[in-house]
Amino acid sequence: MANKILGKDAGGSDSRFFTTQTKGEMHELRLELHSTDRTTKVDAVKKVIASMTVGKDVSMLFTDVLNCVQTGNIELKKLVYLYLINYAKSQPELTLLAVNTFVKDASDPNPLIRALAVRTMGCIRVDRITEYLCEPLSRALRDEDPYVRKTAAVCVAKLYDIAPDLVQERGFLDVLHDLISDSNPSVVANGVAALSEISETSGRDVMKISAGVLQKLLAALNECTEWGQVFILDSLAKYTPADGREAEGIIERVTPRLQHANAAVVMSAVKVILNYMDALQNSDAIRNLTRKLAPPLVTLLNSEPEIQYVALRNINLIVQKRPNILENEIKVFFCKYNDPIYVKMEKLEIIIKLCAEKNIDQVLLELKEYATEVDVDFVRKAVSSIGRCAVKLERAAERCIGVLLELIQTKVNYVVQESVIVIKDIFRRYPNRYESIIATLCDNLDTLDEPLAKASMIWIIGEYAERIDNADELLDTFLETFEEEDPAVQLQLLTATVKCFLKAPEDTQDMVQRVLNMATEESDNPDLRDRGFIYWRLLSTDPEAAKMVVLGDKPVIEDDTFRLEPPLLNTLIGQIATLSSVYHKPPEAFVVRGGKGAGAYEEEEEEEEEDEEYEDENDVAAGGGADLLDMGGLSVNEPKVQMTQVCTADKSGGIDIHAGFRQANNVILMELEFQNISSSTPLSSFAIQLNKNSFGLSPANQQILCNPPVPAGGRGHNSVELVVTPSMLAPAPSGQPASSQVQVAIKNMATGFVFYFACNFNFAALFSPDGALDRSAFIEAWKSIDDRKELYGTVSDLPPASTDIDQVQAKFRANNVFFIARRPVPNAEGQEVVYFSMRTVTEQDFLLELTFKQGVPACKICLKTESAAYGLLAKTALENLLRA
Repeated sequence: MANKILGKDAGGSDSRFFTTQTKGEMHELRLELHSTDRTTKVDAVKKVIASMTVGKDVSMLFTDVLNCVQTGNIELKKLVYLYLINYAKSQPELTLLAVNTFVKDASDPNPLIRALAVRTMGCIRVDRITEYLCEPLSRALRDEDPYVRKTAAVCVAKLYDIAPDLVQERGFLDVLHDLISDSNPSVVANGVAALSEISETSGRDVMKISAGVLQKLLAALNECTEWGQVFILDSLAKYTPADGREAEGIIERVTPRLQHANAAVVMSAVKVILNYMDALQNSDAIRNLTRKLAPPLVTLLNSEPEIQYVALRNINLIVQKRPNILENEIKVFFCKYNDPIYVKMEKLEIIIKLCAEKNIDQVLLELKEYATEVDVDFVRKAVSSIGRCAVKLERAAERCIGVLLELIQTKVNYVVQESVIVIKDIFRRYPNRYESIIATLCDNLDTLDEPLAKASMIWIIGEYAERIDNADELLDTFLETFEEEDPAVQLQLLTATVKCFLKAPEDTQDMVQRVLNMATEESDNPDLRDRGFIYWRLLSTDPEAAKMVVLGDKPVIEDDTFRLEPPLLNTLIGQIATLSSVYHKPPEAFVVRGGKGAGAYEEEEEEEEEDEEYEDENDVAAGGGADLLDMGGLSVNEPKVQMTQVCTADKSGGIDIHAGFRQANNVILMELEFQNISSSTPLSSFAIQLNKNSFGLSPANQQILCNPPVPAGGRGHNSVELVVTPSMLAPAPSGQPASSQVQVAIKNMATGFVFYFACNFNFAALFSPDGALDRSAFIEAWKSIDDRKELYGTVSDLPPASTDIDQVQAKFRANNVFFIARRPVPNAEGQEVVYFSMRTVTEQDFLLELTFKQGVPACKICLKTESAAYGLLAKTALENLLRA
């Protein structure tokens, strides 16, 4: 917005205001702001806004800029109001000085100034301003000028976010409902937008579309701006028609929007029609609508790549809901040579969903062509798509296998490996039908070097050992590197070897004994050990039972082309043209609501409030940071946990996982957030195990209980207490820094699915509350550590709170980093040195020196420790604390 106000056009004359500041310029700006010449004053405010836009702190000019608000010049008033909006939160007391001007401007004869005053007061999110806003806002909502009314409508939504009770008391919601009947379509659209925003914030339906309101919305749809149309269409999408006839009538009014030039309007119209089609009983009407929906969706694929991608993600949902809409349009999803990779990948997904027996030959030719491209990820996806087509279409499976065999003959490493992976799935889909190709697969064993490809090939060898003459020899080649293999490969090797033994015990006795020994005695992987012990006991006590368990009939895998559960799919269809439809996740899976007065959140259970305390900092910044502080859940300097995504749903059985580490009440905690993206089974309990790590961490209790269970689309939070166990310590190699990674295995007890991930440990979580030293002990320890063991660095772009030494002390103290002393640097004006000490729960001491320079958003860091392997981890943790 600042650039829009300042710049007359791109590269316009006002770009001179963005030149680098020179020493003493603040004083010059202050003089210019008090100039009696209007042009000089306008230029001075523009310079201030330019500095503010590029991130410079110009808050010291607050009162000087505020004095410029008393002007009749609209350009100057806009600039001053923009400055006030930006700094009102940090200078709330001074902002109150401008209230009289706001109130006066809200009654100005010029409607532009009236609207500007109300908009600015709504944007200043200071509680004390709201009491002065109500009266001008009430007048603005009934203003004779439509521009003022539509601005006031949006302002009501902003006010509701700050003071919902006040909005209801003053009857602003009723006035918004009245605005829906306004003669001006832009006012209607903004009224709808404000009510929709309030509904989202409060969790209540305040829109309340009646038959009368419905007709007014449809009437305004033809006349308002394109974004007004989007607001109205989104509201219509949430309306439930009384019967099929009403649904058909609304669809008829909405259908012309499918030809709109704006892609957002088109997608919103598609959303309305798809939602209402469920209410139609007339099959001819449904067929006609199906024909009408295809052209606008195809047209979107001629847009820019970014719009194409969003359209494709939405189309992916649409074809899962109603595949017949685009069943004859598969050609438009064939990839072009210049498509970006992200567009190509999405097109492949849709091709698989639209492929049928009538077009499979055409699709296979296209996919075979893609498999010769240069982009490795795209080639892999193309090969995988051929396999998925085979799994989906039984009659075409043989043709798909023929294409895969042709690709294997190319001997291209990654093509062969991906082919082996998908052929395993084909074998599982159609058992005892295509095993004649196993010989070809065995000829390419040497090219397999990726875990998933190895595991797939080993599964094939074990499953069909009786048809492979040298199955034991093939497995033996893999066993030579058993200890270095990925856990997935080790598990498959163990199972395949047991299968071979049960089918030909006399030839594989020694081999199965060797594998069982390695799995149970030499492995740290709990799943591998458990499986090894189970097999061992089965084989030693009841070989026949072992055959029934290991060699029993396995369920045929299902086609997962349309893999979204119907309830989740319906939810996402209702969210078309929003981020949900791009992420393919319901809004609650990635949005943290932060409204203080939202009615739906007033009576949250204590568990939910506790969960919010540990939200990812980025989520808090997105909408709820201040409100969490207001609840009393966090103190300003309480350690926040940095949550990162560690496992995606495709690798963990439909569960998305974020993890982080912190210390609370002298206990080290691993915070886990589970999001049930697509698992139809509610998440109720897990088992967790950590691999040996640089810190000796292991869970105090291996069981994780989800109370209450997490349903599909829901989210749960757990804190896992960690303890330091010497036997779990994996020391760093001599002369090498310790690794920050902690490898984790989690088993979903409801499904038996096991998944693995690694996450970086927050070293600050190890700092002990007994790390304080007195000054003499600190000086003695500092001198005793060789200077060659010092670690240096500079931490730049620090927030203002991290250059205030008092605030740094408070922040560090909350993280068990203890203040020792501070002193000015001799002969260096404005510089100051601060010393801290800390000790880990594993008795490692660290000494810290920070050097600050007044007015500079950076500091120098010097860390001393005898624990050289952990020095870099401690330094990184301290830098992160400073930046937090």
